[in-house]
Amino acid sequence: LCVPAVPVLFKQALENTDVEEGKSVSLRCELSKADATVVWKKGEATLQASAKYEMKQKGTVAELVIHNAEPEDA
Repeated sequence: LCVPAVPVLFKQALENTDVEEGKSVSLRCELSKADATVVWKKGEATLQASAKYEMKQKGTVAELVIHNAEPEDA
């Protein structure tokens, strides 16, 4: 028996967030399926975990923390 995969959807999408330059900001989204693979991108570039970008995921909530925010992070 073949059961088609149910697509993962956004239950809560990202919201625009203002942050003071030099501070940290947290961007969160909620998915319809726990522990789905999430890839964070800025334009076409895939972000990698580093001292600047911290990626977290717990259950259906995926979070990107940008440390030391700069105008280029918009």
